[in-house]
Amino acid sequence: MNPIKVKIRIPFGDDIALGPGKVDLLEAIASTGSISAAAKSMKMSYKRAWDLVNTMNLSFKQPLVMTTTGGKQGGGASITDFGLAIIKTYREMERQANDSILDISKQITNQLNTTHSG
Repeated sequence: MNPIKVKIRIPFGDDIALGPGKVDLLEAIASTGSISAAAKSMKMSYKRAWDLVNTMNLSFKQPLVMTTTGGKQGGGASITDFGLAIIKTYREMERQANDSILDISKQITNQLNTTHSG
C-alpha cells in the first residue's frame, strides 16, 4: 500500500503560487534547460507550462525561472538560485509534513478494506 502523501499548495491571492505540480515543472526545467522540453516530459502543453511559470514568477518577490529568447542557438530556461532555494524548501516542507502524519495515518489506513481496492 502506498503511504499517504500530503499535497502542499502555497496560495497567493486567487492563484496558487506553488504546489506539487509546479515544483515538478521547476525540476523538469532544471534538468532539461527548456520550458518546452520540460512540458513535453510532463505531457503538458507548452502554453500550460508557460502559464505556470509566469504565475510563479509573478507570485514571488524574485523570479524562479529565467528565460532566454531563441535564435541560432535556440532559447532556453534556467532556474534561478532563488528558484532552487524555493524548490529545496518546498521539498523539505513536504518531507516534514509527510513524516508528521506517518504514525497517525495508520489509524485510518489500517481500517481500509483490503479485499476491495477502488
